[in-house]
Parts: sequence; structure tokens; C-alpha cells
Amino acid sequence: MAERTTDPQRETEHAHPGDAAIEMELEAVAYRRDRLLAGLVLMFGIALTVALPFALRAGAEFFLPVTAALVIAIALVPTLEWLERRRIPSALAALLCVVLFLVLANIAVAAIVIPASQWFQVLPERIGQLRETLAPIVALYANLEQFVQGIVDQIGAGEPAAAVQAVRVETPNTLLQILAASAPFAVIQMFFAVLVIYFFLAGWTRMRRRTITTRSSFAGAMTTARVIQQVVDATSAYLGTITLVNIGVGALLALVLWLLGMPSPLMWGGIAALLNYIPYLGPIAAALLLAVGGLMSFPQDVWFALLPALIFIGLHLVEANLVTPAIVGRRLTINPLMILLSLSFWAWVWGTTGALLAVPLLIIIRTIMDAAGRPDIAGFLFEEGTLIQDPDEPRPPPREP
Repeated sequence: MAERTTDPQRETEHAHPGDAAIEMELEAVAYRRDRLLAGLVLMFGIALTVALPFALRAGAEFFLPVTAALVIAIALVPTLEWLERRRIPSALAALLCVVLFLVLANIAVAAIVIPASQWFQVLPERIGQLRETLAPIVALYANLEQFVQGIVDQIGAGEPAAAVQAVRVETPNTLLQILAASAPFAVIQMFFAVLVIYFFLAGWTRMRRRTITTRSSFAGAMTTARVIQQVVDATSAYLGTITLVNIGVGALLALVLWLLGMPSPLMWGGIAALLNYIPYLGPIAAALLLAVGGLMSFPQDVWFALLPALIFIGLHLVEANLVTPAIVGRRLTINPLMILLSLSFWAWVWGTTGALLAVPLLIIIRTIMDAAGRPDIAGFLFEEGTLIQDPDEPRPPPREP
């Protein structure tokens, strides 16, 4: 008995004509279902994006120390791995990393806070000197204001000047008293953050191995390992590089201020180094503080008093345009617009601490988004038929010119 051979092309030709229509209908239904699910996910994502900032701001007591601790812990991972390669147990290596971080942080805080408390104490006494030093500038502004007001009165658009109100300057509290008022809550938050850093580092190797080995495919495991390594490398490289650069800028500024005879040069160098972590706004704030400090230290000469601020501006311009680009290179180049948006967002959510965390968080989010794939919202809305007609529907022919 001869075997029956089948020809797929012949069976396709003799297939029922309705099968093709049913198949097209099923594809259209599947397409609409996928579009509906994608639309629901998009709306959920938009709602989550809108609600997340308010949740982070309302829960700042919890989210802020956790986020700061995680960023610091990620930056300490290379040191942890270096210690583990020397056959140091993970728990002990994590403890050494935490101790090293706390020692450096306490040295930096002590170099800034202790001299700053003395400046707070002498601030009421120096207000009169500041008023005398700035008297020519204030007189020039007052004369200019009177001149403008006279012109406005002459053209008949002016109103009677309001009565001058007496302003009484209250003696501010000392910095130590301000810190003591918020010390208990701050100590609890810092202790909680230190615990998060320690347990994150102690379980880092085991957690990374479990995350990679639990992937269902080899490609997924390799992708996960690559993303984890990229996040660690990018974050630690940025924070390590910026820390070294800021320490150099602060040390050089402190040396120059010491040569100028300005009191507490280490404090001013530490303030400049700390504020230099905040892009754009930090150096401006540091220059303003140095200007005030210079006016308090050298009230006899206004131009010499502004010299510390001008020197810092020069150092910052050299650092931002020559030193940092030469060290960091193009591998950590970030769009300035994204930096400004991240800075304004996190500063609005968590204040000054959020501004300090803005760039590291932007680096982490960008690294994960680059690996996971960024959603093409414009393509979803305008190319796939969400806001236009279905691509399966017939379209009118183009007009002839």
C-alpha cells in the first residue's frame, strides 16, 4: 500500500476561504487586547509617577535614610569586594567599610560644625560691621531707588511711600543649640541608616549570587549580572571621583584662605567641598557664604573681603571645565537638562539631602533604564494607533500634488 504524501502548499490552496478571515479576526482581537492592556499599564504608570513624589515627600522620615544608605552602600561595594578578595569574611568586611565611612564622615562633620558654631556665636557682633562695610553699596542702592521713585512721582504714577518699619535683629541661637533641638530624631535616623548600610554590605555577595542564579535562562542571568555590575561601577566611580575632586578643591581653597589670613580655613574648605556635590546650585551657595564670611572677617576693605568668593569661583570653573571632564571622561556624561530636573525634583522632595542624592540616583535610574529598555511613549501614542486610527483600517490615498 503506497504511502500518502501531503503537500502543504496544495493543502493551503484547498483550505476553506473562511479560515483566513477567522485568523485575521483573531489577530485583530489579539491586537486590540494587547493595545488595551498596554494602555492600562500606561495609565497606571502615569498615576504611579504622579503619586510617587508625594508619597516620598510624606514618608521622608523612612524613605530618605533608606535611600541615602543604599546609595552609600552601593558606593562602598568595591571596597567590600576588595576586602573579600583578601579572604576577609563578608560580615567583618562590611563592618570595616561602615567604620571607615563613619570615621571619614565624622572628621568632615567635626571640621565644619565646630568652627561654624563659633561663627554663629559672633554673628550678632559682626552684623554691625557688615552694615558698616556694605554702607557704600547700600547708599548707592538707596540713591538709585530715590532717583527712580522721583521719576515715577513726576510722571504721576507713584504712590505715597510706605512708612519705614523698624526691624529688630534678634540674636540667633548657637549652632550647637540648633543641632541639640533635632538631635534625638537625627540620631535615630542615622543609626537606622548605618544598620541598613551594614546589612546591605554583609549580604551583598549572597544576594547578588541568588539574584543571578535564580534566573530561568542563562541569558537572563548574564543580563542581571551585567546590570548589577554597571550600577555598582557607575555609582561608585561617580561618587569616588567627585569625592576626590571635591576634597582637592576644598583643600586648595583652605590653603589659599589660610594664606589670606581668613579665620577657620578648614571649615570653609569643607563647606565648599560639601556644597560642590550639588551641581550648579551648590557652588553658587558656597560663593555666597564665602562672600558673607569674607565681609565678616575683613570689614575694612570690601574688595579684599570678596576675594575668597572670587577665588572659589575661579577654582570651581577650572575644576568643572578641565579637571572633572579629564578624570571622568565621557563614560559618565549626563545631559545637563536631566541633571537640573533631577536636582529640582529631589530637592523639592527631600530638601538639601535630596539635592545631594540627585545625581547618584539619576545615574542608578539611567543605568537600569538603559539595560531594561526605555518605554517609547511617543511611539505608543502616535505610531501604533492609540491617538490615530487603527493601522489595520484602510486609509485614504495620498493627494496628488
